[in-house]
Formats: sequence, structure tokens, C-alpha cells
Amino acid sequence: MFGGLTGLTDSKSTDWGERMLNTVASQTIRHLFTQSESVEVFVRCYPSSKLLQGSIDSFQMNGRGLVIRKDFAVEEMSFETDAVAIDFGSVLSGKLTLKQPTQAVAQVILSEVGINRAFESELVKKRLLNLSEPTLIAISGGEPVSFTEVQVKLLPKNRLHLLAKADLNNGEIIPLSMTIGIGIERRRRVSFKEPKIELEGVPAAQREISQTLSMALVEILDNMVDLDRFDLDGVKMRLNRLETEGQRLIFSGYAEIERIPRSSGN
Repeated sequence: MFGGLTGLTDSKSTDWGERMLNTVASQTIRHLFTQSESVEVFVRCYPSSKLLQGSIDSFQMNGRGLVIRKDFAVEEMSFETDAVAIDFGSVLSGKLTLKQPTQAVAQVILSEVGINRAFESELVKKRLLNLSEPTLIAISGGEPVSFTEVQVKLLPKNRLHLLAKADLNNGEIIPLSMTIGIGIERRRRVSFKEPKIELEGVPAAQREISQTLSMALVEILDNMVDLDRFDLDGVKMRLNRLETEGQRLIFSGYAEIERIPRSSGN
């Protein structure tokens, strides 16, 4: 459901402009997501006559139950810009085009369930299966190693508990268990650091291998979540902080919007 535009007069021309911009903004935002539970768009423009010149005071979007690229579930997402210059002519043709790049304050909230679902996506799994790094194949006797059945539980103070299995492709499955700290590096990368390997539930004969494979998995994860790989066309996310809160992982930062993307790319 999409909210209307605020700060506009009741004149017929303004009502027409309001409906036009609301419709175009609704269609544009909706197409960014594979599916969405709810999305609200609010545009502030005062005095309303500025709308005809393509000048908007701010643009705000709040979304819940979003899915990006079919597999990446976002519990909540919100962003709000300062003043935005749009091409009002493009609105008339059913598009939303910026006259110049802008920035938006952004917040993204992931759920523990959504994070675990992401580990089942093809985009993530292909970085965890059939790996042939020298450290790994030295353990498996030359066979590619796969990390499977990854399960994450969020913990207080920006840590998480991770369970996984390492398939050595030689008939041996090694259980992995650890807690890891998570943070932000260079405003674009989620880092995995300070791992504490848990070996109590691992058979004694597998503990040394489990320790080595756990550290290898941490290194893989540490190099995996770079936001530049997930940017929408024309939009770059930059993060200032993250925080675990119960079963939610909250990211705060901003989006650099060069242009309004047409879709999420499936």
C-alpha cells in the first residue's frame, strides 16, 4: 500500500500532479523487489507549485517483508532523501528520473530467518561449494571441499553463533561450531572477526581438522559480504554501523543514488 503525497494543495492541477507522481513512484519502488508485504512512499513538497519545476523537499520510503533477487529477505527497509530534483517531464512519460545524484539516509533490518534463507540462495552457495583452495584440498587429499548446512543464530553485542558442516568429498563430514563478531569495514563490507571455535561437540579425531576448516570458513565469509556485489543499478549502499537486537540485524547508513533503477535484476 502506498501513501499519498503530503504538503500539496487541493487544486485540480496539483491533485493531478499528486496522482501522477504517486503512481510513478509506486510502480518504480515496487519493481525493485521480487515481492513486498507493504511499501509506503511519502513525498514532501511545499509550496506545492515547486512540484511542477521538479523540486521536492524530501522523498521517503518505508517497506516491510521485502525480497530482493528472489532469495534475499529484508524484514524492513527505509530511506529518506533531502531535497531532490526530478525531471517532471519524465514523470509524464511514466518514469522517475533524477536531474542530479542524491543521497538518502537508509536503514535495513534483516531477520535471523532471512539470513539463514540467504545461505540457501544460489548466489551464496556457489561461494561455499566445491572449493579448491590449497589449504582446503591439503586436508581433503586433493578433493574440493564444500561447506553446507550453514545455520546462524544472532547473539547480543554484535556476535553470532554459526553451525556448519564441511564435506571433504571423500566420505568424511566435519562438524563446525563457532561464535563470530561482526562489524563494518570501509562502509561497504561486513567483516567477520574474533572467531571462537567450539570443539566440545566434535569427535576428538576431527577436532584439529574442524579448527582449521572453521578458520577457513571465517575467512571465506569475511570476503563474501561486499555491498558493491549487491548494488542495484544506479544505487550504492554505504554503512555506518550495524547492531544485533534479538533476532534482528540492523544496518544504518546511507544510499548514494545516481539514478532510479528500473528493477532489482530478477
